Amino acid sequence: MTPHTDIRVGDWTDCFLPAPVRPYARLMRLDRPIGTWLLLLPCLWSVTLASDGLPSPVLLALFALGALIMRGAGCAINDLYDRHLDGQVERTATRPLPSGQVKPWQALLFVAALLLLGLAVLLQFNAFTVWLGVASLALVFTYPLAKRVTWWPQFVLGLAFNWGALMGWSAVQGSLSWSAFFLYAAGIFWTLGYDTIYAHQDKEDDAKIGIKSLALKLGSRSRPIIALFYAACLAGLALVGWVSQLGATYYGVLALAALHAVWQLALWRVDDPADSLRRFNSNRDFGLIIWAALAVGKAL
Repeated sequence: MTPHTDIRVGDWTDCFLPAPVRPYARLMRLDRPIGTWLLLLPCLWSVTLASDGLPSPVLLALFALGALIMRGAGCAINDLYDRHLDGQVERTATRPLPSGQVKPWQALLFVAALLLLGLAVLLQFNAFTVWLGVASLALVFTYPLAKRVTWWPQFVLGLAFNWGALMGWSAVQGSLSWSAFFLYAAGIFWTLGYDTIYAHQDKEDDAKIGIKSLALKLGSRSRPIIALFYAACLAGLALVGWVSQLGATYYGVLALAALHAVWQLALWRVDDPADSLRRFNSNRDFGLIIWAALAVGKAL
């Protein structure tokens, strides 16, 4: 049986990057952009919703660059915490730190460099948004510890990964509103759904080494409970539309996102790690549909 690993040999990093650079590209997950998308999309949602007219291309570009950098920093921090555990999990054993391609001190220097780059991007925003961004670091550094102490690490990830819903709004408006908070809450429920699917890849190894996750906590109830998470996400997004006075077209496109969630869960093979990864990856499209709904709802 072919091992289930998240390092793909022969991908673009092997073809185009110099050998000394490849482990660092993989440490920040440049070979797997789905995490950057999932971090970026709540930012795009809120910038679009908060803007009067078309959102600023400069703001969108800054958030895209910031998401790429901070997702990379978060992954490197996570791998530093987990380097001994990752070596015991089939999917993660070949990552740069547990495999010895990158030393811990090298990873620490790399994280410091990424955080400095992230700060350079953050300082392009207004002061309120800068302080919001600084506050998010508490979540960036504590999330990797959550799976050691709670069955709900997906909730902590949701708090971190959807912080951009607040920052995107504040970058446009210089303050926060109920629309931003409802968008943030909807994103948290979305993360509870997609990251529980993701955690099903590792549930056997996690159980052996004592790592907690909602995949283990929910077990055979995962599908119906994840369906409730997606329903709560969509309900929150519907509330965003009502508070923001978006038109009927918004709800029509939102219905497409609901169909996408139904499709995901109906076809998901819970005990197939590769299929869990496929369903997790499909959440980029779910998030893009939400972005389209907000853009159309604002325009019409």
